[in-house]
Amino acid sequence: MENGTIKKKAAPRRKAPARPKSLYSQDELKEIFRRFSIQRPEPKGELEHVNPFTLVVAVALSAQATDAGVNKATRALFKVADTPEKMLALGEEKVRDYIKTIGLYRNKAKNVIALGQMLVDRFGGEVPRTREELVMLPGVGRKTANVVLSMAFGEATLAVDTHIFRIANRLRLAPGKTPDEVEDRLIRIIPDEYLYHAHHWLILHGRYCCKARRPECEHCIIADLCKSPEKTCDVPAPLVELPPQLFGPTP
Repeated sequence: MENGTIKKKAAPRRKAPARPKSLYSQDELKEIFRRFSIQRPEPKGELEHVNPFTLVVAVALSAQATDAGVNKATRALFKVADTPEKMLALGEEKVRDYIKTIGLYRNKAKNVIALGQMLVDRFGGEVPRTREELVMLPGVGRKTANVVLSMAFGEATLAVDTHIFRIANRLRLAPGKTPDEVEDRLIRIIPDEYLYHAHHWLILHGRYCCKARRPECEHCIIADLCKSPEKTCDVPAPLVELPPQLFGPTP
């Protein structure tokens, strides 16, 4: 997988936007993400893929579906179609057969074929490296584009999925009414040195600790810093220098 980025003409230097007001001080924000970095030094996305194209397809298929469910369906699919050309040769009907265990599979199969066709016709079969071009692809929105830019091309982006949207609002970390609003606020408050991995840290925290039905504050490494009114218990600061396996699952 390539990690390079397209060279662009340097843009005029702009004054950095002011950081939005937050319930958390800069020291508290740094400590929150420092602990996440200790718990999961190299967090990884859980969608299986072999190249930028299969990543785009997997993320697009994951809408209203679990990563585990998508992985189960795409393992066999990607063995026979790991490029836009192979996917087009497979055809919509056969793609549909591979992904029929995923919700909305009929429409998603149609999008996968249309996506592959646009990649071949407009981008020479290569996945584009800009958000503006990625969101032109059928079935690809801003969240999918941000995931691809981060995981395929090494850019520090922040895709706001349901977990991150919930966490940002529940913790009063970056409250917002829309994913775009939450994304904008998170990018401006997360310390620069932690931004690249922040997407995965927040997703995994929401998936395995700060769960939707009941947050497991007793296992949380930031519970003492958390300002959520939904906290289920008060706990002292954890010994975060201990091995990360002591603080819950570490995918």
